[in-house]
Amino acid sequence: MNRIFQEQFLPISLDTAWSFFSNPANLNEITPEDMVFKITSTPPSIMYEGLFITYKIKPILNLEFDWCTEITHIKDKQFFVDEQRKGPYNIWHHEHHFKEVNGGVLMTDILHYDIGKGPFGWIAGKLFVHKRVNEIFTYRQEKLKDLFGV
Repeated sequence: MNRIFQEQFLPISLDTAWSFFSNPANLNEITPEDMVFKITSTPPSIMYEGLFITYKIKPILNLEFDWCTEITHIKDKQFFVDEQRKGPYNIWHHEHHFKEVNGGVLMTDILHYDIGKGPFGWIAGKLFVHKRVNEIFTYRQEKLKDLFGV
C-alpha cells in the first residue's frame, strides 16, 4: 500500500475552501492538463455521500481509462472521502480534510493507493505510477497557490 500525506495552507475562508473542493466540477481545474481529465457523468454542484462520479482520464503513457469514484463519507466543512469503484488502481482511498486556522484554512490530503496486478503492477509502480501520482499532487499544490494567492 502506498501513501501520500500532503498539507497546504490556503489564505481563504473555510466556506470558500469547502465550496470549491466540494464541487466535483472543480476537480478538472486542479488536475494536470496532460491527463486529459473529463467528467463523463453530470455531478451536482454539491456532493453527497453515495455520489458516483465517472471520468475518462489519461494518467500515463496517453492510455485512456474509465474511472469511477464514490463519495463515501462527508462531514460538512471538515472532510470528505472519495474511493475508486472502477479504474486503474486496485485501491484508491483519498481523504480531503479542512481545518480553519489563523488567516485561512489548512487543507490535508491523505491518499492510500495500491496498483495491484501482481508483478506487472509492482514494475509499473516503480517505473512510472508512483512518480506520476506524486506529480499530480505537486501540480495541485502549485495550481492552488495560483488560484488562491498563496
